[in-house]
Amino acid sequence: MVPLPPGVRAVVLDTDGVITDSARAHAAAWRQAFDACLRAHPPDDPALGRPFDPGADYRRYVDGTSRYDGAAAFLASRGLRLPSGSEDDGPGTATVWAVAAHKDRAFTGYLDTHGIAAYPGTVRLLRALRRDGVPRAAVSASRHAGELLARAGVRDLLDHLVDGREAARLRLPGKPDPALFEEAARRLGVPPPAAAVVEDALAGVAAARHGGFGLVVGVDRTADRAGTTDLHAYGADLVVADLAELLTAPDATDAPTPPTGHGRAASPPTAER
Repeated sequence: MVPLPPGVRAVVLDTDGVITDSARAHAAAWRQAFDACLRAHPPDDPALGRPFDPGADYRRYVDGTSRYDGAAAFLASRGLRLPSGSEDDGPGTATVWAVAAHKDRAFTGYLDTHGIAAYPGTVRLLRALRRDGVPRAAVSASRHAGELLARAGVRDLLDHLVDGREAARLRLPGKPDPALFEEAARRLGVPPPAAAVVEDALAGVAAARHGGFGLVVGVDRTADRAGTTDLHAYGADLVVADLAELLTAPDATDAPTPPTGHGRAASPPTAER
């Protein structure tokens, strides 16, 4: 693989959109929840009642953040001031937590129907890192990250996982705070300057840069590379469309990892990154 910069000896990767092809499923689930809320609570300004955009709105408001923070940020952008409610609220539109629960139900329904897959280029990179003895960790604001990685067949390629459940247990703030990445580096036994971070979310790139990590790699999977400029602006040292670009030669032994669980892996027809 391409040599890591001097002093960088561990790698921390985001999960959704970097390891697993699940970001589009998250975007589709958010659209279902937000559009229901906009119908139930039409904003005073009709222009703010437009449907959730699974591309631009997803990247700006919810990508890389916790469910509650993402829901609150998007609703505020549309002029909706719902009560916070309780984390125990069921799926609905009356509170921010209810909207977040609606999204979670839609997302888990998608997983049960379609399964999930890992990006082949990321699988190849993880195997190359493992062969080279480079410690590897995954981070995610989602509480489903462990399940996603297991279903995609890549959990054994990672030494540690710091997900939404761990963040709640340890009371770690979400991105753009670097706490998730810092905890992953701690578990890998290296300080932030000795670790590289791989992220596709602007909030995550900003978190890695604020945390002083030794290398920040942005991933832009948009068809027209529309996000590359923003990823650089938020602090990415380099941006790739696929992590296989970090490998110097193809490896015939690295086959794509099929999804596990119910059904086959498929992308929601309307949710585009």
